[in-house]
Amino acid sequence: MNVSPSKENILKKIRKALSNSTPIPFPNSEGNNSIFHPAQQDLEIEFAQQFTKLQGKFIYCLNTQELGVQLNNLIQNYSWTKIFCCEEKLAGVLKEDLQISCPHNDLATCDASITSCEFLVARTGSIILSAGQESGRTVSVYAPIHICIAYSDQLVYDIKDGLQLLKGKYQKSLPSLITFATGPSRTADIEKTLVVGVHGPKEVYVFLVDSKTI
Repeated sequence: MNVSPSKENILKKIRKALSNSTPIPFPNSEGNNSIFHPAQQDLEIEFAQQFTKLQGKFIYCLNTQELGVQLNNLIQNYSWTKIFCCEEKLAGVLKEDLQISCPHNDLATCDASITSCEFLVARTGSIILSAGQESGRTVSVYAPIHICIAYSDQLVYDIKDGLQLLKGKYQKSLPSLITFATGPSRTADIEKTLVVGVHGPKEVYVFLVDSKTI
């Protein structure tokens, strides 16, 4: 196949360019390093500050006994009787250790749902949930009130830290859905007016238990 002189010149320039690659002009902008500062304070404090900024309700518990007292007080104060929890292990802890029964089995009509979580992200005040949990995809979204019970050893600083731990936990069976719940549901789609609780729970509580006392 004959190649015209002009086309040959273009091909020569391309070959030359490929053999002498141009250095990256801004090597520090390739996303290899985090743009966020390392944690400046305890992860418990950082998470509490970020989570409450997003209208989340944070309760720190020194041990399981205090968790029982605080959680029972919350339920009694709001007269919640329809508590939903589909995680067998968590439901057992609630019933046996905390004297909280979760007999309600209809998520659509419950007063509040209680779940565990995978991890808590301190920098963003986010709860990491996944389809790998017994509660599945819907419990933290459809209930009007979402209560998450977590432990201090589940705290990570950044989202990437949580993802790395998830990969280590599940190996090649990574859950099909990983959710980052950051405070109650909110939207400003209509006339830029912020409305809470439209596409998810109106209130989100995190009860954080100190793992060192368990």
